[in-house]
Amino acid sequence: MGRRCCHHICHPKISLMNTCIVRPFVAEHVPTLWQVSHSVMTPGSDSPPMLKHMAASPIASRPQREDCRACADEVEALLSKAYPDARCELNYDGPYQLLVATVLSAQTTDRRVNTVTPTLFNRWPDPQALAGADIGEVQAIVAPLGFGPTRAVRLVSMAAKLVDNFDGVIPDDLDSLVTLPGVGRKTANVVLGNAFGVPGITPDTHVMRVSRRLGWTDANTPAKVETDLAELFDPSEWVMLCHRLIWHGRRCCHSRRPACGVCPVAEWCPSFGAGPTDPEEAAKLVREPRR
Repeated sequence: MGRRCCHHICHPKISLMNTCIVRPFVAEHVPTLWQVSHSVMTPGSDSPPMLKHMAASPIASRPQREDCRACADEVEALLSKAYPDARCELNYDGPYQLLVATVLSAQTTDRRVNTVTPTLFNRWPDPQALAGADIGEVQAIVAPLGFGPTRAVRLVSMAAKLVDNFDGVIPDDLDSLVTLPGVGRKTANVVLGNAFGVPGITPDTHVMRVSRRLGWTDANTPAKVETDLAELFDPSEWVMLCHRLIWHGRRCCHSRRPACGVCPVAEWCPSFGAGPTDPEEAAKLVREPRR
């Protein structure tokens, strides 16, 4: 007999008609994504129980999109088991380094940012030093990320405003952070959540894509996605939820060919079938974590 997941328990704003029947499943038994993909790709290994259970479930039995918000807590629990090490993948030490790295991460990858920040931080270790930097020198260091002139001007201007308005101290509130050049709401929430422990939702491209596929939102703007997720989850969960959605988006739920066949939340996903559902084919699409 299926277990009824009703929104009148967790999310009273949603009609009681929006319920979904899901098979009993214990999150503690969910392997990590790497255990699943490794078992599929290793000859002679036995598939984890989760994978067998998922494969036996016909697409027609999966929840409809309007039901999925009711199951958000269950899906989040499964993601937490699949990605136990989820975290910010920018390398940083303290709020200043995280702020600079996050500003640089726009329109590039965390991995590429991590290749230039050691030199940047060694040369200008604090806002005071960066505020007095020669823009040409900064540009030469950040050039591999693209948009070198723009990035350099933005960093030096941001540091100058930190020194002038905040005595070189990184603010720990949203309203102050977004006054800095190059810092929008998403960047501010990354800094607040990871450097100061202040709850915030960071609707980057992965968070938005995965949230839409899971049926948690149908929005196409970061502001609306942030609002929709904030209504579904307790603020204490926001930071880690975004880390897990980002990890899931980078490693499994890709924009073009998601690895549906080894997805840890496939049974609860109304978008199952957007990518290969055969476990062996899907396992080849899983991207290894950053080292």
